[in-house]
Amino acid sequence: MARNRFDEDEELVQEFNWSQYKRLGQYVTPYKKSIFKVLFVIILANVASMYGPYYMKIAIDEVIPQKNIQLLLISSGIFLVSLLFMAWCMRYRILAITEIGQDILKDMRFSIFEHLQRLPFSYFDNRPHGKILIRVVNYINTLSDLLSNGLINLISDIFSVIITLAFMFFIDVKLTLYSLVLLPVLFVMVMFITTKQRKAYQHLSNKQSNLNAYIHESISGIKITQSFAREEENAKIFNEVSNEYRVAWMKAVKVQFLLWPGVQNISVLATSIIYFVGIRQIGVEVSTGTLIAFIGYINNFWNPVINIGNFYNSLITASAYLERIFETMDVVPEIQDSPGAQVLPPIKGQVDFEEVVFRYEEGGKNILDGVDFKITPGQSIALVGPTGAGKTTIINLLSRFYDVNEGSVKVDGYDVRDVTLDSLRAQMGVMLQDTFVFSGTILENIRYGKLDATEEEIMQAAKIVRAHDFIKDLKDGYQTVVEERGSTLSAGQRQLISFARALLADPKILILDEATSSIDTKTEELLQEGLQQLLKGRTSFIIAHRLSTIKNSSKIFYVSGGKIAEAGTHDELMELKGMYHHLYQSQYDLIRAG
Repeated sequence: MARNRFDEDEELVQEFNWSQYKRLGQYVTPYKKSIFKVLFVIILANVASMYGPYYMKIAIDEVIPQKNIQLLLISSGIFLVSLLFMAWCMRYRILAITEIGQDILKDMRFSIFEHLQRLPFSYFDNRPHGKILIRVVNYINTLSDLLSNGLINLISDIFSVIITLAFMFFIDVKLTLYSLVLLPVLFVMVMFITTKQRKAYQHLSNKQSNLNAYIHESISGIKITQSFAREEENAKIFNEVSNEYRVAWMKAVKVQFLLWPGVQNISVLATSIIYFVGIRQIGVEVSTGTLIAFIGYINNFWNPVINIGNFYNSLITASAYLERIFETMDVVPEIQDSPGAQVLPPIKGQVDFEEVVFRYEEGGKNILDGVDFKITPGQSIALVGPTGAGKTTIINLLSRFYDVNEGSVKVDGYDVRDVTLDSLRAQMGVMLQDTFVFSGTILENIRYGKLDATEEEIMQAAKIVRAHDFIKDLKDGYQTVVEERGSTLSAGQRQLISFARALLADPKILILDEATSSIDTKTEELLQEGLQQLLKGRTSFIIAHRLSTIKNSSKIFYVSGGKIAEAGTHDELMELKGMYHHLYQSQYDLIRAG
């Protein structure tokens, strides 16, 4: 799927085909034993339901004319028992099918969520997040009726049709053939309507996705909206997008609701034909009891036929959403474990870039062009240079969020492409400029770095990075609940929590990408001591525009034009009087001028 805005309809990479329902069957298979139990009960209920019309035939043609009260009471008792049995079967079917259907939906939702966790950053960068969210929640939910009722009811209705036809042919072959005369008309009508219906629901899914994406974007950017007084303009846009969804919905349901009255009318016509033919033959070829029984059976026949038509209707509707669900599941992660990838053993922290060349697009400009360096365990490396020079790309290649085009990146001598992603990233700690804090307590957010950490370990980590002081002053201390993205905390507080989380995880390689940018100067001075503790004994890569934070680094790499233009300690580069010297002097002059 190409990059798109919230109001751009998504084009399907691959159109839906009926073989994809086999994939849906993979989620049904684990519950086949439960499904067979339900089917068995349904078959028993269908057989029991056949007794009613047949009882009416016997009662009218034989029992009542003979005035056999005893047999009438016995037959009535059996009929009552069959009705009670069918009621129990209905209750069992509804409960069992609903539970099975919801279990299947839960499995599907887990599959797509788990898959999303492994997709590259580029997938999320190129799509409004609302359009991703709607696939996990809304589109999966639209399958609820199909899986909870439709599938089992389809099999039930097929059995019902077969059993009913068997009884109808047993009673009167000629009337049965008259009952089926309008089936070809039904088939043609269904094919005509469902073709239009599928296209209508594809269009509807696009408009629903656009609406969800705009709502998500608006909520995420509410602070900017209110800051620039954009509420009225945004309301107009929302109204337009919402109206497009309403129009698409009305078109879709108008097509969908053509099927039910069409099938209903055909069933009424078929019943009328039976009345017309049967009444003319009463007393000649057909008895009164046979005609009444046959009318009962023809209702038993057409009701499941109508249900099968409705199921096919639901199937066509669901296909528009399955297309999007399976399209997401079919996205192949650009970065994944190579065949035969081995688990990276505990590392010391040596990092080697060997003539690395990288570009984001094939045939595009080289972002890194022949980068070559060797880092020994425990060294701290600062990456500085102009925006877009390739600093973040270096750490992304080290974490294997992207793969090199040429050369290699090695950790302790292992090419990162030859080890499993989990074992590589589990031994790295990454702290970004946009620190993410999850909804929950501060204790839980810090523990995110090490799930089995004790409260004492968490507090110790917080003390080292100078987060403990502000945490203990909060109303509930470490049990203070923070909102989504840590909106109740300052940017500096969120970054201090992120520092504690990274320290607790105890990675051998630590990556700090502008991790101190939101911390004020006073807090930064306090944090420097904690940072030295954080960096001690581990290899670290630090990207920082505030050069005061990197003066004590083991090495400083000035990245420019996709290459390491200058390398050395702070003092060495200052003596060189090159690009780093110029950059440092410029910042120093700005500070003095301020």
